[in-house]
Amino acid sequence: MRRRTLLGSAIAAAAGIGAGVNGLAYAQEAAERVEKRNSVARGRSVDFYTAVPAGHGDGKGLPVCIVLHGTSTRPRDFSRLGFGRALSRAVEKGAAPFVLAGADGGRRGWRPKTGDDPQRMAYEDVPNWCAERGFDIGRIVLWGWSTGGAGALLLAETFRGFARATAAFSPAVAPGDQVFEQVARIQDHPLGLWCGLDDPLLANVRALQKELRYPPVAGRYSDGGHSFDYWQTIIPEAFRFIGSALD
Repeated sequence: MRRRTLLGSAIAAAAGIGAGVNGLAYAQEAAERVEKRNSVARGRSVDFYTAVPAGHGDGKGLPVCIVLHGTSTRPRDFSRLGFGRALSRAVEKGAAPFVLAGADGGRRGWRPKTGDDPQRMAYEDVPNWCAERGFDIGRIVLWGWSTGGAGALLLAETFRGFARATAAFSPAVAPGDQVFEQVARIQDHPLGLWCGLDDPLLANVRALQKELRYPPVAGRYSDGGHSFDYWQTIIPEAFRFIGSALD
């Protein structure tokens, strides 16, 4: 995948998605479902969300984007936030089709803990559940925001080669934390990195970018804060990046 700098305006223009998720009422509905699954890694029953883009039936054979949520949202919120319609719209506009799959990782930011390991759940349980549905777990990308963005980066670092790429929105990282300490492990990993110019984490995200040998493949810094008001405007271009990594 060709590397490029954080010139998001060019990305957005090419994708024709400057309006973000506005107008999703006109997008086709995805096949979304939330079901209870027993997570061995977390030692409990969790909500498991999936979305298959419109026109792709039950999604068999489609690659997977594993979704790592932040502290303020859960899988049962994903449909309300427009993820399914945004996925269908991205595919309608030419993105390679893929499935969204995400489970409830709790409020600890996807950090491993004895007896309750959400990171291991994302690495083992979620792909197993996806395989049961016939999704292609040989092609996986990670996507997360806030603590989920940091969790996605840490997952890519911990299990190198597990995912083809990672898209991180406003990752909750800080110099000296585990993501920074292990950043050498994702130097050649295709990365999309986005953050709002009014986000209190902006300086930390920029510091993380400086630790990378190459600039992120996709992403940008643009107007917005640490909220879904901002993140929803960049979901369409992130989905285009995810589709290209899985194609």
